[in-house]
Amino acid sequence: MKKAPFVAAALLAAPLALVSATYAQDANSRPQPVVPPHSVPLPADKPYPGTMALKVDATDVARGIFHVRQTISVAKGGKLTLLYPKWLPGKHAPRGAIAELAGFRPSAGGKPLVWTRQPTDVYAFDVDVPEGVKSIDVAFDFLSPTRTSEGRVVVTPAMMNLQWEQVSLYPAGYFTRDIPVQLDVTLPEGWTGAAALDGLKVSGNRYSYAPTTYETLVDSPMFAGRYFRKWDLGHNVTLNVVADEAQYLEAKPDQIATHAALVGEAVSLFGTRHFDRYEFLLALTDELGGIGLEHHRSSENSSKIDYFTKWGDGEVLRGLLPHEFTHSWNGKYRRPAKLWTPDYRTPMQGNLLWVYEGQTSFWDIVLAARSGMQSKDMALAQWATSAAGYAAMPGRSWRSVEDTTLDPVIAARKPKPFPSWSRNEDYYSEGSLVWLDADMLIRTATNNKKSLDDFARSFFGGREGDWGEVTYEFDDVVRALNAVHPYDWATFLRQRLQTPGQPAPVGGIERAGYRLVWRDTPNAYDKARMAMSKGYDLTHSLGMTIDKDGVAGGILWDGPAFRADIVNGTKIVAVDGVAYSKDRLEAAIKAAADGKTPVRLLVERGGRYRDVAIDYHGGLRWPWLERTGTGPDWFDRLFAAKRAL
Repeated sequence: MKKAPFVAAALLAAPLALVSATYAQDANSRPQPVVPPHSVPLPADKPYPGTMALKVDATDVARGIFHVRQTISVAKGGKLTLLYPKWLPGKHAPRGAIAELAGFRPSAGGKPLVWTRQPTDVYAFDVDVPEGVKSIDVAFDFLSPTRTSEGRVVVTPAMMNLQWEQVSLYPAGYFTRDIPVQLDVTLPEGWTGAAALDGLKVSGNRYSYAPTTYETLVDSPMFAGRYFRKWDLGHNVTLNVVADEAQYLEAKPDQIATHAALVGEAVSLFGTRHFDRYEFLLALTDELGGIGLEHHRSSENSSKIDYFTKWGDGEVLRGLLPHEFTHSWNGKYRRPAKLWTPDYRTPMQGNLLWVYEGQTSFWDIVLAARSGMQSKDMALAQWATSAAGYAAMPGRSWRSVEDTTLDPVIAARKPKPFPSWSRNEDYYSEGSLVWLDADMLIRTATNNKKSLDDFARSFFGGREGDWGEVTYEFDDVVRALNAVHPYDWATFLRQRLQTPGQPAPVGGIERAGYRLVWRDTPNAYDKARMAMSKGYDLTHSLGMTIDKDGVAGGILWDGPAFRADIVNGTKIVAVDGVAYSKDRLEAAIKAAADGKTPVRLLVERGGRYRDVAIDYHGGLRWPWLERTGTGPDWFDRLFAAKRAL
């Protein structure tokens, strides 16, 4: 159809108008960026002039306030830049608690000093130091969270978790391993503290330690509490436990023996110890914020208050200590080159966290099974749940496992709307399955003469007593694997870890003579964690989880709940017109298996109610591992104890 003349004219004029508007912008004011000069001294491997003194008054447990006093030597007058730790080992992200620092007051000879915070780096404080001054004093308070909405709670009326990076600053311009520091901490009356620091002298409730490096200090936190017990686990390893109440410290001899077996299995695996002593710090609590964090000669751990007193109910929790203990070798002694930094301002890069955390997640299952911390059923159930989760995860189509090593920085571990599409820190569990595949490939090819045990001993073993750091890159991992069993390990690892869109990570399971199957009852791992949370994991049926209050979460991308427009935070009010209960929902899922009846729900979100008919007919489904033949059980070989019995 021929255009009318005025229409054609308008169309011709439109591009000219756009061009005119573009050129007209040239007449507007157009600033250029102001690039600030680099004003924080870069870290240098040189001696520090003196020893920092750090004094922490930790007695104000009622308000959760730590009062800090530091004396910091200075080389000369002028600008001194003090840094608050930002990039923290083990957290794989900039997680420094700078928001909780208050009342910063530098002085010299009792006179206040002028200071400013750097606007482009809020963790950096510039202090004007007069000429001739040899040291300055710094005072501040650390206002620890008193409720979970403010952050992790580190102080309760019964215990505390002192992390020295939260209550100290350090001078810029030095490697942290070159800065000596001497610590004094005052605890509440009657409390006992434990930390992997040397030269302890106790005077009343004051704990004083010999000078150490700032790097070692930050790597040696303290647990302290009103109710405290410790046990010797052998191999210079101690289990230090604080609890909300004294009754929860009543451990039975066989429980402690199991922890000792864990230590024996780890030492047998790696062949050497990268510590002169090791302190498990364990809090049994409903009040202190949860934690599992590795250090070279210690680890911070928390569990349920009835960890000992209801031992049979807590098997699912007993993978934490094996995980953090393994990190003394994998993560602390051997560390990816880009995760080692000379100070706590230099950004860390976690591209090899699938070794650091992924292989540690493999070993925590293996060591737990070898020592009796967990059963074979629990070990297999964990891998079944992980494998099934990744088999159903659409996010694997676009995002590699290695890309998820950036997730601690990208997401800061906050909840996500659709984690199955965006992915989470999957380098832990999917990494574990990849290393299971590597182990079974070596075992089956060598008829069990070689395994990932040999890699662990050669790669993480090193020199007895060396608790320094030895860094590595991708090619070092490949060379070490080839030394155990020649294979195209570079392609093996790149395909599974650096390439998206890979098949479900079940290779190790199948090499072991098992397969992933589905049953209408939960496996040991799923059953235990659902009992603990009082929730309901229906990922592989309705495509969602449901918490103890009937609120949906973990919505599987393009799953049945997703297609019914259910999102995280949707509350299930009723099932088939009757008030929601787990049993009613389970009955409705079973009834829908006839292929005709939908699962009918009344749901509420934001004060709005609607009826939902979920078109799902597959019944209840949970993942299990099932043997496929009559040959050797390779999992039995993997889980066989190695320590001298």
